[in-house]
Amino acid sequence: MWYYRALHRHVTRSLGRRLGAAARVLDAGCGTGGLLRRLAEAQPGWRLTGLDFSPLACELARARTGGEVVQGSVAALPFADATFDAVVSCDVVCQVADPALALREFHRVLPPGGTVVLTMPAYPWMYSYHDKEVGNLRRYTRGGVNELLRGAGFTIAASTYWNMLPFPLAVLRRKVFPPAAPTSDVGLFPAPVEALCRGLMAVEHGWLGLGAPLPFGNSVLTVARKS
Repeated sequence: MWYYRALHRHVTRSLGRRLGAAARVLDAGCGTGGLLRRLAEAQPGWRLTGLDFSPLACELARARTGGEVVQGSVAALPFADATFDAVVSCDVVCQVADPALALREFHRVLPPGGTVVLTMPAYPWMYSYHDKEVGNLRRYTRGGVNELLRGAGFTIAASTYWNMLPFPLAVLRRKVFPPAAPTSDVGLFPAPVEALCRGLMAVEHGWLGLGAPLPFGNSVLTVARKS
């Protein structure tokens, strides 16, 4: 799906700017391993570990990546202090009852100067049928994400909205013309729609690659460092 292609590209770029060739990286909430596979392709020297709450997701991620995948909760990471150089967590902290606890766990398993890359769904007013179906408990503003990270002891290095160009369509779909039956928007769209969205995401990737933030969007991307 175009969304995950763009998400993985943003995360790979954000980590690649800040980590060395032999970095230890945790994907906290790895799902079935799509991001782990993308990171392994982009940076073969990185030592990657996945973690997910679902035993089935862990099994699928191991089969897809052949790497280390651990079953557990982002709110109680089964790792020693300062185990990883970076933690990445995509659209997961928004699904836990105590997001501050999860971020303190990320802080604990990083050394001083360690990096966290976090993505969250944007804007509380955009909460909809989609969030209920995928398990999101809340959505955030960019400032709200920054506040959470600072409260856990992080310093913000970069913060932006993304998924901006398709955002008007998302508003129409989720707030104006929602589907009659509950569903999520996760899944492949018809080929012309996928191509259009991938093109829009390529424009956004180029813009963010210049270091310029986007003023709004359906998602928040934040990079922070352990103080």
